[in-house]
Amino acid sequence: MKILSGLGATINSLTSIVISLLALAIVVSLLGGNVPFVGGVADNIVALVQGLGDAGIVGLVAAIIILNLYK
Repeated sequence: MKILSGLGATINSLTSIVISLLALAIVVSLLGGNVPFVGGVADNIVALVQGLGDAGIVGLVAAIIILNLYK
């Protein structure tokens, strides 16, 4: 159980780092325009939101699942 607890803490830490890097990439993309490695982040997020909106109720369920994963 101690190994699983340590693994869970490591995964939580990595998830936190990835979310922080995603937020940084969004800010850099919006402020800097076409920056290498982060230029398309904002476009990809807009496409994801549009795809969820076009999916109707299925998109709403997917958005709820995604939000619950980040809690």
